[in-house]
Amino acid sequence: MLRDGGLVTMVRDAHHGLKEGIMKKSHGSTLGLFPGFEPFRSATAGAEINGVIGGSGPPVLLLHGWPQSHVEWHRVAPLLARNFTVIATDLRGYGDSSIPADGVNHEGYSKREMARDQIAVMRSLGFERFAVAGHDRGARVGQRMAIDHPAAVKRLALIDVVPIYKLYTHLTKEFATVYYHWFLLIQPPPLPETLLGNSAEFFLRNWAFSGLIPGVITAEAFAHYLRCFTHPATLHAMCEDYRASATIDLEHEKKECKKKMQCPVLVLWGAQGAMGMLYDVLAEWQARALSVRGRAFDGGHWLPEQFPEDVAAELAAFFM
Repeated sequence: MLRDGGLVTMVRDAHHGLKEGIMKKSHGSTLGLFPGFEPFRSATAGAEINGVIGGSGPPVLLLHGWPQSHVEWHRVAPLLARNFTVIATDLRGYGDSSIPADGVNHEGYSKREMARDQIAVMRSLGFERFAVAGHDRGARVGQRMAIDHPAAVKRLALIDVVPIYKLYTHLTKEFATVYYHWFLLIQPPPLPETLLGNSAEFFLRNWAFSGLIPGVITAEAFAHYLRCFTHPATLHAMCEDYRASATIDLEHEKKECKKKMQCPVLVLWGAQGAMGMLYDVLAEWQARALSVRGRAFDGGHWLPEQFPEDVAAELAAFFM
């Protein structure tokens, strides 16, 4: 498929480096949520990444959080596509991307491997240097991209996160109460997979996306999240993401917690969410990057879906 004179790599049906049976997932088209965008699949060294691309202009990569997929950007991406080439992907194991093996010490789902995936995707699309916006888990992948691949990440936006090293090494009762799922998901399989898999819709409706203004998570988006969450291998991969965070990712962070990101960083967070209520979000990231600015929103955790116009405007101004 040719796009703006550049080759968008369309990938074969099978990636031979992945185990049969966990490579393919039932694909549900999300293009109705991304008008004017086109789908793609891109093979990396260890995964096959699903995504959409649209717009024209400087490249911007959008990375989602848990328990979501690239669909969480469906209200933001079309707005950014007016001035940017927008790429929204599913992280490995999430959405309709492939499901690599766990690896030793959960390295198959380390943020380092996830970052390598996204660098490979962008290179396959012809982009060597680009901006990144990540929410939740996607922000942690974006941080790792900026640390491991500084020549590739031009600017980085982090949405509603605090450095994971701070969270695990300064644990408080308040944080553990709100983010108790972190400590459930890191338990050995199949405990969390079984508990969540047997009550997937109840969990998503009444905990993960509870307390939201009606309409923040649309019915179409929720149906997509639920479809992926009820896929047993996907749910396992999502747990592996957290197991990696508490093991190999934490080891990487411990070694590099004083290493500052070189690119400009924008931080956005919800004043009514746990990050905003429990931490000085801006100060935490100012300690981890050379240039940081940001602002709070009068909302909770799901900012790209709750405040799409405002989030898009902040990102556009920062990425220009």
